[in-house]
Amino acid sequence: MTSRRRVLAVIGSTAIGWPLALRAQRPAAIPRIGYLSVGSPQTNAAFLGALKDALRDLGYVEGKNIAFDVEWAGGRAYDFPQLAASVVRRNPNAIVTTCIPSTRAAKQATATIPVVMSVDGDPVATGLVASLAHPGANITGSSTLFEVLIPKWLELIRLAAPQAKRIGILRNPENMVDPYFWALSEEAAKRSGVVVVPVEARVRPDLDGAFATMRKQNADALVVMTEAFLAGQADLIVPLALRHRLPAIYGFREFVEAGGLMSYGLSYRDYYKGVARYVDAVLKGAKPANLPVEQPTKIELVVNLPAAHELGLKLSPQLLARADRVIE
Repeated sequence: MTSRRRVLAVIGSTAIGWPLALRAQRPAAIPRIGYLSVGSPQTNAAFLGALKDALRDLGYVEGKNIAFDVEWAGGRAYDFPQLAASVVRRNPNAIVTTCIPSTRAAKQATATIPVVMSVDGDPVATGLVASLAHPGANITGSSTLFEVLIPKWLELIRLAAPQAKRIGILRNPENMVDPYFWALSEEAAKRSGVVVVPVEARVRPDLDGAFATMRKQNADALVVMTEAFLAGQADLIVPLALRHRLPAIYGFREFVEAGGLMSYGLSYRDYYKGVARYVDAVLKGAKPANLPVEQPTKIELVVNLPAAHELGLKLSPQLLARADRVIE
């Protein structure tokens, strides 16, 4: 009898201990990040890749201690409300948005899940946040105002290539802000006395044809718009510009680091390091309402002298004096 009681006691205590042991061994749920973007993995992966790299630098490794729920809208802004609602139903720890329409959709879909925006535009004027210093509610993040750089791009490329009268504008018509940026380019061209030539590329195979079109239209120089698809094509765009002997200016420093002539703007990889810091902060419990919206404080002019030499350009002392960085 004693032996039987002991066996039952051991079995009972073991059975009670099993759930506790199983709970102890069960891994804690890793944080999940919703991500809302235009385009597709084939066209807009550059910015998502930059975000993942920046989060990895902060110790977040995809599949190990962080996961992503990514929703792509293609070129259809009207899909964002449905996509945002789908992401919210999965109850992520935070949502990263990449444009004003996706941020607005996330704001309408949830008032509690932190939303970290990375948008081009004015988040105050568009009603996304109450102010930059005190965004309020559940949205914070960073924003750029690339549209204000368009006149500078035209001015600087003409300093590099004074003979340029017809300037190609390489753009992606799938981008939601493209019509607005093109209108600003036309206005800036009229003020500066040049003609802008629209050239489109939606996918990588389009780029060869885009440069052939610029040659047929007698473009003397090139401005490459700042958007995710084109940002990821520096390895092809830079050699094409040099092969076609087109002086080009870019909004992202990565193009000059890849051998391009000049950039006036920022590094999109550095920019997404800032976005990653916001994600890290909200995952650690910071309230978006208390995190001021960040905007780039320094726009840099970077000039590549070897590229100028390859293009047969002698850059003026005036231009070089304005450069924040000169690659020799």
